[in-house]
Amino acid sequence: MDKLLIRGGKPLHGVVRISGSKNAALPILLAAPLLTQTTVVENVPRLRDIHTTLKLLDILGCPSTFEDNVVTLEPSAKLTPEAPYDLVRTMRASVLVLGPLLARTGQARVALPGGCAIGARPVNLHLTALEKMGATFTLEAGYIDGRCDGLKGARIVFDFPTVGGTENLLMAASLAQGVTILENAAREPEVADLADFLNAMGARITGHGTSVITIEGVPRLGGGRYRIMPDRIEAATYMMAAAITDGELRLEQCPFMELDAVVSKLREMGVQVEATNAGVLVRRREQLVGVDLATQPYPGFPTDVQAQIMALMCVAMGAGSIRETIFENRFMHVQELVRLGAQIRISAQHAFIRGVKSLTGAPVMASDLRASASLVLAGLAARGETLIQRVYHLDRGYEAVEVKLRGVGADIERLP
Repeated sequence: MDKLLIRGGKPLHGVVRISGSKNAALPILLAAPLLTQTTVVENVPRLRDIHTTLKLLDILGCPSTFEDNVVTLEPSAKLTPEAPYDLVRTMRASVLVLGPLLARTGQARVALPGGCAIGARPVNLHLTALEKMGATFTLEAGYIDGRCDGLKGARIVFDFPTVGGTENLLMAASLAQGVTILENAAREPEVADLADFLNAMGARITGHGTSVITIEGVPRLGGGRYRIMPDRIEAATYMMAAAITDGELRLEQCPFMELDAVVSKLREMGVQVEATNAGVLVRRREQLVGVDLATQPYPGFPTDVQAQIMALMCVAMGAGSIRETIFENRFMHVQELVRLGAQIRISAQHAFIRGVKSLTGAPVMASDLRASASLVLAGLAARGETLIQRVYHLDRGYEAVEVKLRGVGADIERLP
């Protein structure tokens, strides 16, 4: 963890290039055990979770190289179907190797992922669905032990549109015998990106991007070249950075169409967001005003942008509210925003925000990834100095986020 010192009150102006999506890159890379030929994945962001994923893949028998945001995977015919705790505990997404390993080797031993600061994210939906395809599981000594004699296609109805569960089943069903139908599937763009990647490698998937996905199993997946989609959460965060500082940013490689719910709320608040041939232009067009919103699975307002828009609402005129419906413990940034002068009241899963004229810098502590982003945004707008401790970068080590911010006029530095 690093510390960031921000001297706020400076409008941001310039161009920001949006990085590749972490939430798309991780499952795509973790699909490597399914592949049989060399595969090149482009636009991979440089962050800690990516390096952890590549270490895990090396242990499983899928060595790789990573240079200039390009990962080259060299899948092996001989896989080691165990994901050890020392790696899995640092990255919840590593449970996504469960489906690929079962599909390819008929067995998988994967450490249960560790706790999460923003709430429980159980893997029972993954296991229940895989059992319908013929897998059996035992839980012992903190590990999930899975076995199957070849996965079989099945009709699976999720209790909740789980992103991780949908991704695990997409990968497992790609090599299963017969047809698998996923109902109440997650519709997130990152899920669709994974399906597009698998199709590029030889899978037969249709319906991705909707709540019903059909997967016709194939005997093998080959290899190829694929480019990761841009990160819509990073893009949303920079949109709010332009608005909260009363600046103007042009976002290159911005996934505009995938941000409809965010753009709608920003426009309601008084922010101009315009797609142009040169990128997406973001600036205030009038005094910011508070809004009411609720986080929802895609295509609703994303929970991963909840903390950021709360920071923006702290300096908007009037009152607004946020209802968090996805994670039960995702308001931990509230008390730190209050330390900067925000007026926020919490009641169960609701946050009620009354805008203030200005925030004032102070030492604050980040509790999780998105809390870091909200505190960075608040610090950019605050008068004086804001020292953010235990910083989880805007996405866990994005190519030096403070470098990007300095490039558009922020007075920010990283401290040891």
